[in-house]
Amino acid sequence: MEILLRLAEIVGEDFVSNKPEELFMYSRDSGAQAPRSVDYVVMPKAVEEVQDIVRLANDNKIPLTPMGGGFTTSALAVPLRGGILVDMKRMDRIIEVNERGRYAVMEAGVSQGALKGYLEKHHPRLQHCMPEAPPTVTVVGNSLIRGHGHLTTRYGINSELINGMEVVLPNGDVVRVGSCSISPLWFTRGPLPDLSGLFIGWLGTTGIVTKISIRLFPKPGYRDAVAFVTDNLDLVPEAVFEINQVDLLENFFIWGQEKPEWMDHVYLVMIVSGGTEEELEFKKQTYSRVLQKYEDIQPVEELPPALKKRLLDVPPFAATAADFRKGGGFEYTGAIIHVDKLPEAWRRGKEIAGKYGMLYSHAIQVLADQSLMFAFDYSFNRADEEDIERTRRAIDESDRLTLELGGMVWRPDISAQKLMIDKMDPNTRQLIGEVKRLLDPSGIMNPGNWE
Repeated sequence: MEILLRLAEIVGEDFVSNKPEELFMYSRDSGAQAPRSVDYVVMPKAVEEVQDIVRLANDNKIPLTPMGGGFTTSALAVPLRGGILVDMKRMDRIIEVNERGRYAVMEAGVSQGALKGYLEKHHPRLQHCMPEAPPTVTVVGNSLIRGHGHLTTRYGINSELINGMEVVLPNGDVVRVGSCSISPLWFTRGPLPDLSGLFIGWLGTTGIVTKISIRLFPKPGYRDAVAFVTDNLDLVPEAVFEINQVDLLENFFIWGQEKPEWMDHVYLVMIVSGGTEEELEFKKQTYSRVLQKYEDIQPVEELPPALKKRLLDVPPFAATAADFRKGGGFEYTGAIIHVDKLPEAWRRGKEIAGKYGMLYSHAIQVLADQSLMFAFDYSFNRADEEDIERTRRAIDESDRLTLELGGMVWRPDISAQKLMIDKMDPNTRQLIGEVKRLLDPSGIMNPGNWE
């Protein structure tokens, strides 16, 4: 009760709880991972409150887990060792949009949907790179897990689009990273030492990001999808290379799934955009010519209208997740793999799905560096524990396949983290531990991750 009262003094009694019915909601996320206990939930409104919460946790050696939207599906914001969960949703101010500098500064609780709506209303010529995720996902959370968005193929993953950050360290101190550390302008990360790497990809184990600046981009007046289909998996890596050589894309998907039958092929879908209809048509024709030399790759003359809308929506919804089951559960594990590994990942992913009684569903985003985010998608019945366990085993086998193919698991659950740590260069593993101990000597920040 003393900790609860201290937290209430910091944020107000309406924004802290240890009630079982409220802790229940924070003990799980939308994926297939098993629930884990939470002792307190607290919702700060200002960076000073975050500092006080961190200092309280540090003084009492209480585990501390920051949460944005809570939609990773791999339970990264569900505490492994109980303690205090810090829900950042009340820190929801969009502080600045600098139109000439093409950047936006916001607090950690700003959602993707809120930023999109704000830009559409106040800065309609600009857009941000919006991930294929529910609009309640936070900009900070997606950036810190190296998320992908509808402009990723062109500009890079969302962590590469960060200009600067404000971070509360595990001792309660506040640091700023990027130009904002020496200037009132949050417009770039360079040419200073790039300290952002101390917080990107660390799963909340090195600090709590309270503000972020991200790059914005011109919003085109016209967009369309160009689609091709093939059954020659071995030809796809070469086709991806040729398509990317032209370098006119906004986004690039590859997907296929077992049902309905017409989708049981390999689809290559390119999103093109332009400031004029003439520019758009030029790009569409250019990509049609690129693939004309391949007899085994055929153009899709007309996508079904509903599917085309889903592909062109911002955020896009490329993955259709075959075999949604009663109970509505869905999880995917993301593999970052070399483009040449796509055929083997596709074939063996189908085998894994069949082994556990599921229909295969693969969704792939081509990244700016020619690598792939290959998603092995699985649906399950949330009310059926056996079905959930089959899904967990399928995910684990998919993660092991990813590492066998020389890839890395994106936003890994705790099991996948351990698989990667075991495979990691020992000196790299030691350095990760030393950085964590340096920043968080008490071991309170989301403990259990990257250990």
